[in-house]
Amino acid sequence: MKIGIFGTGAMGGIIGAAFAQVGHNVTFIARGAHLAAIRQNGLRIEGDRGEFTLPNAQAMDNPAEAGPQDVLFMCVKQWDLDTAAIAARPMVGPATTVIPVQNGIDAADRLAAVLGRDRVMPGSVFITGAIAAPGIIRQIGTFQRVTFGERDGSMSQRGQDILKEALAGGLQAHFSEDIELVIWDKFSFLVPHSSMTAVTRLPLGKFREDPEVMTTYEAIMSETVAVGRARGVNFPADQVAKTMEFMRTLPPHHISSMAVDVIRGNRIELPWLAAKVVELGRDLGVPTPATTHIYAALKPHILGTPA
Repeated sequence: MKIGIFGTGAMGGIIGAAFAQVGHNVTFIARGAHLAAIRQNGLRIEGDRGEFTLPNAQAMDNPAEAGPQDVLFMCVKQWDLDTAAIAARPMVGPATTVIPVQNGIDAADRLAAVLGRDRVMPGSVFITGAIAAPGIIRQIGTFQRVTFGERDGSMSQRGQDILKEALAGGLQAHFSEDIELVIWDKFSFLVPHSSMTAVTRLPLGKFREDPEVMTTYEAIMSETVAVGRARGVNFPADQVAKTMEFMRTLPPHHISSMAVDVIRGNRIELPWLAAKVVELGRDLGVPTPATTHIYAALKPHILGTPA
């Protein structure tokens, strides 16, 4: 398969490396010093799952050079997604499947508006990490969960083909019959997790046993689930309890990418996470007081550290 990775950060780099290690033709779209380092030294993955290097990773900054792909993973940050969709058009042919892996709940719709609804298969990825240095991606935790599914719940041949190859590459891949639930399941974890690690600037282990902090964490999760249910998401009755228990299985050094961005003074994805819950809650008449307070605390950092 020809696999395109549009945005070679933690998620894109790890997904692309998995496919490349089992012989697929992977093209990494990157830029700047990160691109230069990959071209010179290869792409290095390190962290909780071990270390390895793709010495001859095919990396470029011009999507037109790559041409149409069989599968294109869109891995850019949310604020770059609309521009990236336009730039990615040369990589999307009549048989290309585009899988978005952004945090949040609306990436597939935004891509479909540019690339065509039939081309886009909604997806959700649970991989945490960051670019540690140009050409080097450090994974935090051992999860490499990649889930995708057709909007109508059908088990299409294209989905089955991608699943087979993703599993062969060592990814924890799933082809789901209810991709909306999968996306919201991650969202119900990610909103409180990104919010609390970002507002404290700390990894999970530094506050997980603090009852006051965890009361807020659980309140944000409960509000997110309530908003999802009001939108028609088929959450199980124990969604909050189940997700809180999952949180407690994570390693103590686990920290969200949004927290890393706050610490580094970078732009953050808050408008597509806590802010989205506040917006939807207002529209649907669902109270979101805890999420609103955390959103207000982080809002000055949306475009990076305030001057």
